[in-house]
Amino acid sequence: MTQTPSRRTFLTASVAAGGVTLVGAPGTATGEPGHGSDRPPLPQRPSRELLDILRELDRRRIEASVRSLVSFGTRHTLSTQDDPKRGIGAARDWILAELSRYAEASDGRMTVEPQSYVQEPDGGRIPVPTRITNVVATLRGSTSPERVYVVSGHYDSRISDVMNATDDSPGADDDASGVAIVMELARVMARREPAATIVFAAVAGEEQGLYGARYMAVRYREAGVDVQGMFTNDIVGSSTADDGTRDPRTVRLFAEGVPTDETEEEAAVRRSVGGENDSPSRQLARFVRTVADNRATGMDVRVIYRRDRYLRGGDHIGFLEQGYPAARFTEPHEDYAHQHQDVRVEDGKQYGDLIEFCDFGYMHRVAKVNAATLWTLANAPGTPKGTHVRTDNLTNDTVLVWERGTEPDLAGYEVVWRETTDPEWTHVIPVGDVTETTVDMSKDNVFFGVRAVDQAGRRGPVAYPTPLR
Repeated sequence: MTQTPSRRTFLTASVAAGGVTLVGAPGTATGEPGHGSDRPPLPQRPSRELLDILRELDRRRIEASVRSLVSFGTRHTLSTQDDPKRGIGAARDWILAELSRYAEASDGRMTVEPQSYVQEPDGGRIPVPTRITNVVATLRGSTSPERVYVVSGHYDSRISDVMNATDDSPGADDDASGVAIVMELARVMARREPAATIVFAAVAGEEQGLYGARYMAVRYREAGVDVQGMFTNDIVGSSTADDGTRDPRTVRLFAEGVPTDETEEEAAVRRSVGGENDSPSRQLARFVRTVADNRATGMDVRVIYRRDRYLRGGDHIGFLEQGYPAARFTEPHEDYAHQHQDVRVEDGKQYGDLIEFCDFGYMHRVAKVNAATLWTLANAPGTPKGTHVRTDNLTNDTVLVWERGTEPDLAGYEVVWRETTDPEWTHVIPVGDVTETTVDMSKDNVFFGVRAVDQAGRRGPVAYPTPLR
């Protein structure tokens, strides 16, 4: 039966591998809507365990962590590393001690280590050999430990002069807020057993050139680590804009379209058949909307189709450079008087990234968005690998193939599709535990994707198929 893609009715899918025909309805699963009018399509309800995690996230602990980080005076990458009370070294040691204490509740599943290297002078923001240290807490997965998800914040700070390593640089919003959220996620999740591995990282050197995260990403790539998603939380501490208006229930998620590591061959294919809006990072962002834009988090996730803001960059870029899907969480409206500024009063206006401008209720909700995202990713099946659309012959149907995942609780797969003008997946076709399916719909007219489903009904991120002859 041939069906036009605009009709919201049943769709027939022939499963070539098994020689049977399955009939599935378009996705009509319901979930709790977010607080805006743009409800995410195909939402997933939070599990009972996830709801418990969201309840355990503690606003007061997040605030206490931000205050502790601000108390070190400056956390500039070039500041002192051997003073126990001031400078980036004191902040590093405090983060390491706190995460190590959280790991004690993990029965050995979480390990914490400093990841250090010496960055040689770069002719710019690193004038002398400088030790850069990431603090990395790894919660090993129970059944799919080889699959990894990373969440980070950067603990270094700066003021107006990016080379000023001595004056006070509180960095409350940029980025004690992100580090505090990552630490609270580590504390709550350390007592649990995710299926896949979650890495909680406080990285350094961001303000001097994204050095810490870049080093971490290269190390993962060299070791062949399967990082299927990375999120940086950078400037997630305030809901107030520079004009005083507030937007306390929105967080931006920046996700690139054309992959940073795209080859010339891949670019030629994309220009021919599309895919500008279907990078792995965009699929990751769509997944976030389905699991974290709801009443359980109290937040709307506003996906921005850009790698980052104009003239700015974040720690997700180092992961994108290594071919890993990555995206950036940032507050909805930044106040530039309260970031990258000397602490001062000028014409009656207070400047500086001070703790008094933070909104800890907002941070608490951003932490919930992160928790919903990471916990679902780590327990749902991974993104299908080897996903292709066959282009051997000119036909009016679509043959999709992929590799079967190794998850022990894998139940099967779904094909999702949408009009080429739609930003998010709108329809779903269950196809069973197969690795090839034929859909009676032209690949020329719509976009297709494939996602895995486990026995509990959890769905992983979508894989966008590339042409296969």
